[in-house]
Amino acid sequence: MHPDAGQTENWPDGLFALLEAHKIRQVVVVPDAGHARLIRRVQASNTMRLIPLTTEEEGIAVLGGAWLGGQRGVVLMQSSGVGNCINMLSLAATCRFPVPMLITMRGDFGEFNPWQVPMGQATPAVLEAMGCITHRADTPEDVVPIADATLRLAFNTYRATACLIGQRVLGAKTFGK
Repeated sequence: MHPDAGQTENWPDGLFALLEAHKIRQVVVVPDAGHARLIRRVQASNTMRLIPLTTEEEGIAVLGGAWLGGQRGVVLMQSSGVGNCINMLSLAATCRFPVPMLITMRGDFGEFNPWQVPMGQATPAVLEAMGCITHRADTPEDVVPIADATLRLAFNTYRATACLIGQRVLGAKTFGK
């Protein structure tokens, strides 16, 4: 169990309240254990629609359509999915629509799976190379304020932005758990 398990369990509820405050209507996601509690909250919501994706880059196109239709959206994904989005981020940059992303990190603090390390380590640089403004939350207390800044920046400047939620917040996974 993660040493800060009590605090770790509260940040998804804070994110849900933040999404409501920002009038998010579409939440696009490739299912991710790190976002499981937030996903369940969105599924139960009467004001937000959860849109499951087959691959992460679809989320960028969905958010572009949502924006054109007058709705705000957010992408939930794991850092391993960032590599799938690189080409589609050019659509957001060229067409100037907001793409806020809440990304749970793998491949950093205490990672057990060697396959997660390369993309986890490359995620910030890859996003920044595509013009995405990134901020990182490494404590449960930082998640909501950093996500709030990420959402505000995306919607005020019509840019791709990312809140990277570090493994120190999520708790490092181990084999067999």
